[in-house]
Amino acid sequence: MDIKRTLAALLCLAVFTKAQAQLTPFEQSKNKNYTATHAEAIAYYKKLAKQYPQMRTIDYGTTDVGKPLTLVVLSRDKVFDPAIIKKQNKRVLLINNGIHPGEPEGIDASMMLTRDLLKGNKLPKDVVVCIIAVYNIDGNMNRGHSRANQNGPDSYGFRGNYRNLDLNRDFIKADSRNALAFAQILNTWRPEVLLDNHVSDGADYQYVMTLIETQKDKQNPLLADYTANTMTADLYKSMKKSGYEMIPYGAGESGLPDSGIVSFMETPRFSTGYAAQHNMISYMTETHMLKPFDKRLYATYNFMEQLIAICQRDAKVIGELRKKVDAEVSRQKTFALNWELDRSKVDTITFKGYEAGYKTSEVSGLKRLFYDRNKPYTKTVRFYNTYKSSVTAEKPVAYVIPQAWGKVIDLFKLNRVAMKQLAHDTTLSLQMYYIADYKTGQRPYEGHYIHTGVKLNLVDARIKFFAGDYVVYVNQPINRYIVETLEPQGVDSFFAWNFFDSMLGQKEYFSDYVFEDIAADLLKNDPELRKKLDDEKAKDPKMAASAGAQLNFVYRNSPYFEKTYLRYPVGRLLTDTKLDLK
Repeated sequence: MDIKRTLAALLCLAVFTKAQAQLTPFEQSKNKNYTATHAEAIAYYKKLAKQYPQMRTIDYGTTDVGKPLTLVVLSRDKVFDPAIIKKQNKRVLLINNGIHPGEPEGIDASMMLTRDLLKGNKLPKDVVVCIIAVYNIDGNMNRGHSRANQNGPDSYGFRGNYRNLDLNRDFIKADSRNALAFAQILNTWRPEVLLDNHVSDGADYQYVMTLIETQKDKQNPLLADYTANTMTADLYKSMKKSGYEMIPYGAGESGLPDSGIVSFMETPRFSTGYAAQHNMISYMTETHMLKPFDKRLYATYNFMEQLIAICQRDAKVIGELRKKVDAEVSRQKTFALNWELDRSKVDTITFKGYEAGYKTSEVSGLKRLFYDRNKPYTKTVRFYNTYKSSVTAEKPVAYVIPQAWGKVIDLFKLNRVAMKQLAHDTTLSLQMYYIADYKTGQRPYEGHYIHTGVKLNLVDARIKFFAGDYVVYVNQPINRYIVETLEPQGVDSFFAWNFFDSMLGQKEYFSDYVFEDIAADLLKNDPELRKKLDDEKAKDPKMAASAGAQLNFVYRNSPYFEKTYLRYPVGRLLTDTKLDLK
């Protein structure tokens, strides 16, 4: 009997130990206010992978802190080759966690969800789930208390990465190695749906969860129709049933929620905007900063669970939509480069908030805002959810990119843009831009002085390109990424992010006493130039009174002035010209 009891006790202990081993660090914590470190998360996933053949961890690239980006792949059929998965006509859902490590719910919720899907044999049949365990590893390792507005967890990572970059502003410019590794994952697995988990700032209200979806007016219309009327609508319904009713993100971002909610416009610098350029459906959860950490975590868990279920239910529809959208974008001619809110179109939504008031500040002695949780309310508020394009561009037949602009070429390759190279030196007739005007911020933003308000002069020119320069035909599913990055007026174009700043500087000048005689000869021999100068002097008294200004005008209109000054180096080929390419 003693032996039997001992064996039974050992068996119970083994079962208990195995069960404990599968608990996440959050679940093992006493007060449920703990978030896993990067090391703990990776160790946890690797243990699970040893137990379940339907799971694999794959490392991609490296990050700015020197550690690889770990992707967790859940595949019911134990197939982990993305090419084979696409041939099997399965969907891919990519979940990103910890881009802001002080907003860590997704890290811990994904660990729990992964275990529960595996343990309960609940992996979807037609969807492969890919999870970036911790994206901003750098910031995750820099733990402390940097978010004064947030209710837990006990300790968490820092928003910036090792280079102090906000990685959710880095997807287009890709300054960080983290972003390069992410792009490798995105373009290898080509997900149909992306989810990025976050925590919000803003007003106080009753909801634990708020949601950003790709803004409908910048999303492809086919995807916008499906997400707005089916996927997003069903997510709101199912989350309400689960006890975590949602509201669109933006409450209080531009004032008190009573004044209305403005939907977020996520440009390509953000993960969801970047995903839209790749014809993906994308969401960003934003749990409420003042709610307890465990509630925020469970809300994130439930959202991911519901999203997976809808992706499985609509797997065929989502796959067909992706094919249609890829084909449509390949043929698309006009592209929006920037957007502005259309305040003439207003919807209304029901909003559950707390009454706001003002009281005397104990710090300043002046009035301060507060929300009274003893006075909840339900109101109908305005919802601004319509944007219109403020700048557009017609695509050319092809762009021609000098090979000198290496970072552009590298990013295009990483994003699977199809490119050809000129086989030999070639002079082409095409359209070139000259930068007529632009504004630049006075302070750096994420390591750059962003250009805005760009104005262009269009010039038809014959330009010599060299063997090895790149030709990019704009007949690809990735057209949005191509056009929105290469058109200088794009809100997140490569020009906006300073990729081409060296062409904004003049390289050659003149000495006044030498050029005086040359200018005099030019004016004598070119009556048209003389007339231009006289007309300018008549219009501008300051020029008429300045010998230097007049001399400079002649220089700029002379054969000596450099043709490349302010000339955007990427050419627009407007006719389908036969080229010798390799």
